[in-house]
Amino acid sequence: MASLPKISIVTPSLNQGTFIEDAILSVAKQGYPNFEHIIVDGCSRDNTLAVLRSFPHLRWISEPDQCQSDALNKGFRMASGDLVGWLNADEYYLPGAFEAVAKCYVGNPATDILYGDSIFVGAEGQLLRAKKAHVFSYAVLLYYGCFIPTDALFFRRHLIEQGFFIDIDYRIVMDFEYLVRLAASGKTFKYINRIIGAFRLTGSNLSLQSQKRRRERLLVQRTWSRIKLPDHGYDALAELGRSYRVALKVLNGNYRGELRALRRRGSETRWFRGDEGSETCAALLA
Repeated sequence: MASLPKISIVTPSLNQGTFIEDAILSVAKQGYPNFEHIIVDGCSRDNTLAVLRSFPHLRWISEPDQCQSDALNKGFRMASGDLVGWLNADEYYLPGAFEAVAKCYVGNPATDILYGDSIFVGAEGQLLRAKKAHVFSYAVLLYYGCFIPTDALFFRRHLIEQGFFIDIDYRIVMDFEYLVRLAASGKTFKYINRIIGAFRLTGSNLSLQSQKRRRERLLVQRTWSRIKLPDHGYDALAELGRSYRVALKVLNGNYRGELRALRRRGSETRWFRGDEGSETCAALLA
């Protein structure tokens, strides 16, 4: 590739010492020559800082923040790359992710946001299932919800320069609100039909808090939808959005990819830890 974009990865962190080394290794072992990894820690009280100090290539700070969204915004302001990725401290990238994103970046110079697919894994990195996406649809995003995983999300830094930051008033669906706001502002999205990242299900993920999630989701929909409805009306539109999403995934064949991934259920996916994870990821990416 003639001109490799610089990729900045921003990781918010608070007491994630159990998992954060996986995130760091998955970035450092990409084999990609032009990157930086920024970690914004909120004064962790576990072993997080000891882990961070053991990796001299990192750019990191540890100071109080208002919330995860505030930490992300600090990291976005620090980023110097052409592309910025959002990787939470308990997530990690699959091999070759940066190369695939860079190739899409070069081939689509007018695109603002790039995103791909994700896998769900357990605490020890064992595969649970794949979550395949589809071509971008604003209707699906707004009414169904955030089908774009942040561990497979990259955007051009000019969005930050234009003042697009995470809204810190959102504590659960901050990614959903951010992407809806970008789409409503006319920013363009490009889907990469490839698994990019791994989302770890720990039982304590913010996104799993269903009632708070629904309240914030409805606030976004009331703000950005041209169709003004009572809450149950948006719930009904969510089901229509789900049906449209199913149709899009049928058309691009991605349900087949999800079914293939189930054959590897329970297998190690941390490719940066050893041969078993490498073999699993090679099969998932084949």
